[in-house]
Amino acid sequence: MEIIEDGHCSRSTLVASQLPVDFWHDYIGEATLADAILDRLIHHTHRLPVQGESMRRRID
Repeated sequence: MEIIEDGHCSRSTLVASQLPVDFWHDYIGEATLADAILDRLIHHTHRLPVQGESMRRRID
């Protein structure tokens, strides 16, 4: 939470996750903390969902 709070509205923060945003509340566990974190992360968000075959599965 401190990392997110320190940069909120003053610098960019990149978050990469394999867990869909819809499941973040359950994963974080504590509802109040999850609300605070997600509110700060999602407020000015540019989401780049990546779909398709895993690059690790490509055979060169």
